Amino acid sequence: MTKTSANAPAPATKEVRDRILETASELFYRRGVRAVGVDLVVEKSGVAKTSLYRHFGTKDDLVAAFLKREDLDFWSTWDRVTEQHPDDAEAELDAHFEWIGERVGRGNYRGCPQINTAAEFPEVDHPARKVAEAHMREMRRRLKTIAEALAVAAPDRLAGQLAVLINGAFVSMQLFEPGEATGLLCDASHALIAASRS
Repeated sequence: MTKTSANAPAPATKEVRDRILETASELFYRRGVRAVGVDLVVEKSGVAKTSLYRHFGTKDDLVAAFLKREDLDFWSTWDRVTEQHPDDAEAELDAHFEWIGERVGRGNYRGCPQINTAAEFPEVDHPARKVAEAHMREMRRRLKTIAEALAVAAPDRLAGQLAVLINGAFVSMQLFEPGEATGLLCDASHALIAASRS
């Protein structure tokens, strides 16, 4: 039998933490962060309140963990798409808009968790808002890398425009006809790229 690292949580402890985070994430996303109290998370996850506070010192810590979890999921999808297009920035960008368009077209999609949560917490020093802002800065950084590979005149400006396009899609899901989002995103990005090259 192998020994676990002294820093690694015991399997049962990790399982409890994961159950709390999974439950909280689902509730926060469906109902909004402020509408969900720790008592509801405890009830739905089937753990004691002391267990929740053992793993997450405050509700704010739990909210930040939820956003970090969403962040990891989003960037792992982004990275998989990027790896499929190592030498073709335009194809990579189209592929990103394809999966983002599919995501915003889902029936249960309630918008970007980072944008939603940042809107609920106007305090600039709130832990959740910091995670959300870091996510937005990372998106712009990654889009600038693509824009640089496209050899446009002002890569940072194009990155900002593409970020506005993506974030606009995240908050406009109720306006899209079924299956429409991807085409709209790709058409708009092609127009932005063409304008950046003229």
